[in-house]
Amino acid sequence: MIIVGFDPGIATLGYGVIKTDKRGKPEMVDYGIVSTPKDKNIAERLVMLEKGIKQIIDKFKPDEIAVEELFFAKNVKTGIAVAHARGVILLTAIKECGKIFEYTPLQIKQALTGYGRAEKNQIQQMVKTMLSLKSIPRPDDAADALAVALCHAQTNKLGGLFSI
Repeated sequence: MIIVGFDPGIATLGYGVIKTDKRGKPEMVDYGIVSTPKDKNIAERLVMLEKGIKQIIDKFKPDEIAVEELFFAKNVKTGIAVAHARGVILLTAIKECGKIFEYTPLQIKQALTGYGRAEKNQIQQMVKTMLSLKSIPRPDDAADALAVALCHAQTNKLGGLFSI
């Protein structure tokens, strides 16, 4: 099964692609970011994100897509922009793949470390360990997206519990 995980962001949207074998063992396929320039308006940036997301989906043809839920934003303006980006992910993913699942940051931390309040570095170390990587994926947004995909690989055995 091929799973794409997305970590929403307006300036930097992370993606991580993994595949699992019949026993559920994950293997990293690719990871990276879709970035947008700050000098463009929000509508232009959302179009850029849509194009990047569609290219990722077209390239890897995932069986399922996992997205991090927007859980909390200290800065309301930033939170709204990230929510816009998340909306583009959801719209593009449902149109192109049809199978979307969402997880809160707490659920992702719990699935990877067994502790819902784990620190960012602990999550990154688990991504590295679970995927047998030599180093932690960079930038952080890509590592976070791989964590979303790994969370889904761990929890999708529960059926459609987290599907949208």
